[in-house]
Amino acid sequence: MTTSTQPENSPVIQEFGSLAPVRLGLSQEVRHQSVAGLNRLLAHTLAVRDLYKKSHWQTSGPTFYELHLLFDKHHGEQEILMDALAERIQALGGVARALANDVVEETRLARAPSGVESPVNQLRRLLDAHEFILLEARPLARDAANAGDDGTNDIMVSQVVRQNEQQSWFILRHLNAREEEQPTS
Repeated sequence: MTTSTQPENSPVIQEFGSLAPVRLGLSQEVRHQSVAGLNRLLAHTLAVRDLYKKSHWQTSGPTFYELHLLFDKHHGEQEILMDALAERIQALGGVARALANDVVEETRLARAPSGVESPVNQLRRLLDAHEFILLEARPLARDAANAGDDGTNDIMVSQVVRQNEQQSWFILRHLNAREEEQPTS
């Protein structure tokens, strides 16, 4: 068994949950609220990204190739979204969630089984995850706008909501096509 060269308790220059001083014209309370909401969305986004990669690796069936490519494309788009969220958190003076155990602690998205799911179940799980994120993101965007945090509102609306709506639509179209292929009894 190998051990890390850095101890788990190495010196930390900023504790998680704290805010570094920044000059954005936003109060500490507003920044704290935005950082908390953004970190929650970041954790959900990390989880969705991982669902996409799992689905990419494990999809099967007649539309394997199309789904394989779609899942990989959406995975990459979620990575770009993660970066935008994390950078906004840091710009607000916060500390972005970045590790797997952080995601487990924060996200309430349903976890996929360790085994291989059918493509239909993969699509349903992804569709549920996108809807979950959208239901959380919209009120957070409104709260940020009402608090005068236009930068956070902009990221939530133009990136989080827009990206998840688009990916949800793509997934729903694939799911509908799959379900139409199923014989009726």
